[in-house]
Amino acid sequence: MHHRLMPKFALALATALIAFAAQAAEVKNIVIVHGALADGSAWRRATDILESRGFNVTIVQEPITSLADDVAATTRVLDLQQGPSLLVGHSYSGMVISEAGNRPDVAGLVYVAAFQPEKGESLLDLAGSKPPAGNGIKATKDGAFLYLDPTVFGQDFAGDLPREDAAFMARSQVFAAKAAFAAKASEPAWKTKKSWSIVATQDRSINPDLERDMAKRAGSAVTEIAASHAVFASQPEKVADVIEQAARQSAK
Repeated sequence: MHHRLMPKFALALATALIAFAAQAAEVKNIVIVHGALADGSAWRRATDILESRGFNVTIVQEPITSLADDVAATTRVLDLQQGPSLLVGHSYSGMVISEAGNRPDVAGLVYVAAFQPEKGESLLDLAGSKPPAGNGIKATKDGAFLYLDPTVFGQDFAGDLPREDAAFMARSQVFAAKAAFAAKASEPAWKTKKSWSIVATQDRSINPDLERDMAKRAGSAVTEIAASHAVFASQPEKVADVIEQAARQSAK
């Protein structure tokens, strides 16, 4: 081997060994990246369940100002973890974990009613590939940010939550930069990492058939749950079960 190629070869080998070690070690760190509209506080019940099962759970509160900003926010949280992590992304943040998950210390990916892009695809590309599940997305006056019409938030996002919980989500929703939804994905981590996908069969934010198609393309292990887009809040036990299974299997 030419001497000038040795450093590159050594770096590639070291990266591969770190990735293997991350997947072989016990996975105790769960890093959750919330989607657009509902912030990380909506994951409280699922987080409590996972913590009671011995996991260290951290929730990324990304700004949803751009895909790059959100990947950077996720990276900052991953940097704080000791040992390998399982990345969990809801909705839009399937885009985020597909990028951030390429780190060697990420052992696996869990997509919760989430987008799973191929290289070169944006959220808008994927959302437009199937009939929309709902039509409540609105733009701010400047056209730069998107939000869900509060009058339909309950039925389109959280139809199986108590009315007061859905109303609070609507009032506290995180507006998403349109640029984040238009950003194109790079090489997705699901091509090299184990992945799991939760399909919310009553989803009115992402067409459930789109969720199924993306999961099949990625080769993800699929669990279907009869729930709304807010499946993590309405069915926290079932979502925690999938995350726990993914953490256990990522270490194999």
